[in-house]
Amino acid sequence: MHFALDLVEEIDGEWVVLQGGAVELALHRAGTPFPAANRSAGATSNAKIVFSIPEDIGAMRERMIAAGVVMRGVKRYDGFPYLLCDGQDPEGNVFQLMQPDEVRQIT
Repeated sequence: MHFALDLVEEIDGEWVVLQGGAVELALHRAGTPFPAANRSAGATSNAKIVFSIPEDIGAMRERMIAAGVVMRGVKRYDGFPYLLCDGQDPEGNVFQLMQPDEVRQIT
């Protein structure tokens, strides 16, 4: 395997998860690049760093908004056992918070 990382999960041609110690690197096919905040510079990227969080995604999202971070809404995809929330760093790069279902707080 490249980069001496262990293969954790793979969907042929779509998705791969690699692990090195406590860090997982997930690579998946992306279509049109995500628009960066600075369109005047023509910057676009289809890279997204995903942070798997061990806490309530709604509470973390609210703390980040209070700190001035641009955050989108919490979402879920059918059949995917995670809640997701995209945010944007000061340079316009998109990142994602990912909360496994077993952390979800049922109300």
